[in-house]
Amino acid sequence: MASVVEANGSTSKSFTKVPAVAHPTAEVPSEIASNIRYHAQYNPHFSPLKFDPEQAYYATAESVRDYLIQRWNETYLHFHKVDPKQTYYLSMEYLQGRALTNAIGNLNIQDAYADALNKLGHELEDITEQEKDAALGNGGLGRLASCFLDSMATLNLPAWGYGLRYRYGLFKQRITKEGQEEVAEDWLEMFSPWEIVRHDVVYPIRFFGHVEFLPNGSRKWVGGEVLLALAYDVPIPGYKTKNTISLRLWEAKASAENFNLFQFNDGQYESAAQLHSKAQQICAVLYPGDATEDGKILRLKQQFFLCSASLQDIIFRFKERKDGKGSWQWSEFPSKVAVQLNDTHPTLAIPELMRLLMDDEGLGWDEAWDVTTRAVAYTNHTVLPEALEKWSQAVMKKLLPRHFEIIEEIDKRFMETILSTRSDMASKIPGMRILDSSNPQKTVVRMANLCVVSSHTVNGVAELHSNILKKELFADYVSIWPTKFQNKTNGITPRRWLQFCNPELSSIITKWLNTNEWITNLDLLSGLGQFADNEELHAEWASAKMANKRRLSHYVLQATGVSIDPDTLFDIQVKRIHEYKRQLLNILGAVYRYKKLKEMSPEEQKQITPRTIMFGGKAFATYTNAKRIVKLVNDVGAVVNNDTEVNKYLKVVFIPNYNVSVAEMLIPGSELSQHISTAGMEASGTSNMKFALNGCIIIGTLDGANVEIREEIGEENFFLFGAEADDVPRLRKEREAGQFKPDPRFDEAKQFIRSGVFGSYDYNPLLDSLEGDSGYGRGDYFLVGHDFPGYIHAQDRVDEAYKDRRRWLKMSILSTAGSGKFSSDRTIDQYAKEIWKIGECRVP
Repeated sequence: MASVVEANGSTSKSFTKVPAVAHPTAEVPSEIASNIRYHAQYNPHFSPLKFDPEQAYYATAESVRDYLIQRWNETYLHFHKVDPKQTYYLSMEYLQGRALTNAIGNLNIQDAYADALNKLGHELEDITEQEKDAALGNGGLGRLASCFLDSMATLNLPAWGYGLRYRYGLFKQRITKEGQEEVAEDWLEMFSPWEIVRHDVVYPIRFFGHVEFLPNGSRKWVGGEVLLALAYDVPIPGYKTKNTISLRLWEAKASAENFNLFQFNDGQYESAAQLHSKAQQICAVLYPGDATEDGKILRLKQQFFLCSASLQDIIFRFKERKDGKGSWQWSEFPSKVAVQLNDTHPTLAIPELMRLLMDDEGLGWDEAWDVTTRAVAYTNHTVLPEALEKWSQAVMKKLLPRHFEIIEEIDKRFMETILSTRSDMASKIPGMRILDSSNPQKTVVRMANLCVVSSHTVNGVAELHSNILKKELFADYVSIWPTKFQNKTNGITPRRWLQFCNPELSSIITKWLNTNEWITNLDLLSGLGQFADNEELHAEWASAKMANKRRLSHYVLQATGVSIDPDTLFDIQVKRIHEYKRQLLNILGAVYRYKKLKEMSPEEQKQITPRTIMFGGKAFATYTNAKRIVKLVNDVGAVVNNDTEVNKYLKVVFIPNYNVSVAEMLIPGSELSQHISTAGMEASGTSNMKFALNGCIIIGTLDGANVEIREEIGEENFFLFGAEADDVPRLRKEREAGQFKPDPRFDEAKQFIRSGVFGSYDYNPLLDSLEGDSGYGRGDYFLVGHDFPGYIHAQDRVDEAYKDRRRWLKMSILSTAGSGKFSSDRTIDQYAKEIWKIGECRVP
């Protein structure tokens, strides 16, 4: 590759030969190269003599953004003119991943950009590596939202995403001898070339204050502190379509008049800029710690900030599109606006829409309630108690006094309705109420209940999860509103998660199906099934998988310093570290495997299937047991990987700072993937879909979308173990009654850790959580001990299957062939038709 900056510091000849000319909609390489050079010269973010990969990335991204802006503007104007019903998707998280590869892929100009960069002395692959992942999410919830936006744009749906512009995101994970260390993400340290600040889109957001009663009987929220929400837009291009939609991210700021010049000049610097400092806190980090009251207030501020800014914007757009088109009625609002709440974080959209309609627009309660309940729908993503948010009534009343009044009124009217129409349900009211005052010391607002009472549709995200919602969590509501509840099994975008991240396998699929239509119609993958025994396909498939494994091995060496062998079985578990996801079961299995290897003779060792077990994921900063699991994985790896007697047969690696870009490397290189949560606890999972789509075999429980994946790809292509969801409550009761008898192998693995072979760290508190019969942090709530023997047996079956290359390759092909259902295009098409009632609005 040509060096761009010569030894004397001047710019290379290949770069200077290209004229700097603006070509915003260029499609041919020479014009694209000129446009990139134009951005390097006339949008200079760096010293003028530099065109290193970093500078080249920013100029390239801005060149692609030019191309997108035209499509973006055309899409906005088309929606404005046609005025279709539009969906507004509210989410606290978006895990976007790198935008450059995705944008040029969706626009189908990646080859042209590769050629253009060659003319400037660079390789496209080196340039895309310069991009930092936008730190706007944590795990599956945020990645799902990003897949959904991709599908909305690709299906030409009138839709718009709303989120917050976190400066430091969740955190960047470093692994040290002490375990996980959290440091601030630096994705905005320089700037993001993909966002466009909209200085004309600013809304006031109030906190605290009090409610005034006006002479006409209405109420008004006044006083307190008022911040400003400023819009930053990120373009989301559809695949091979002109439609380009927006992810609008809000940033909090205070105005100049809130800066007290007198105090500043008097040396009171902090008080002079107090409101500016408070504004910066709101979008500083995702999920700030909420152990203190200040932490709780900050989290609630974030949620309200997202909801209020977004709803003010939605109402503005509703009015703007009606401008000059005669009179309009608020009753029309739900026929033009669908608001989707992605989990309980945006629940405050409900009382905020009521407040805006009543206090600002002058509607009465009944009309505002009718508009709100017909516009808002809610997706539930979890049955875990900690994720079904409950906010202190005192905190809510203090921060949002008007909203607390509205929530009280919704609660009161809901109870009256039940008593007057369903007196048989009277005894159920305490569990169904929005305001829970059963414990006077801890009165709370139940956000999930508020969503269910106020939304026109509630959906779960996998068949099993939706059934649990209907039969257990929301069973009483189902008896009142049987048609309100739906299932929408999650999906993933096949563009990012197969076509772009696994080009070798994608081209093989296109060749054997004799079409690339599968990229937007994933059901066509089923056509691969007829070739599942074809030896020629087997050879090509194995070659693509080996290329991905070698690439992954290179990455692992760079990221961790551990050398791994691409000829071993690559076994990967990557997801948020949580006790219910049971990384602990995985590492206990690895410890047991290591102990057995140590006890074998060299001849016996040669008979086993060599394996590299990889982990990745972040533990929440205050989640002690999750952080202990991260520490244990790293401690086990440090011993196993340096043990020359066995490290040919087993390695254990923790990949730091797992994010979308790391996933795009790991998933194509994976052969076995672990989705081993306690049955009934994972709502869906989407990484299981990504692995299956890329021909990776799953070992897992009957949990979340695993159930449907196994149905689609065939039971014989899935390594199943573990208790089923219906058995879990009984097994926990039996454990409490002292009836559980642990498998000796389970005790052996724990004892091996306690022996100190993996270092001097005290793992007793972690291992204690698996022991005893009941009590906080005891009694093995997640059934690791119960499922351990089944897990070991399933892993033995994996070892046997992997030795039969023909069988394994057939399973891999059938895994991809059966993944058609799990496209986010299918999921979003179902949302559009069955919840939002919106249709295609294609830019001509």
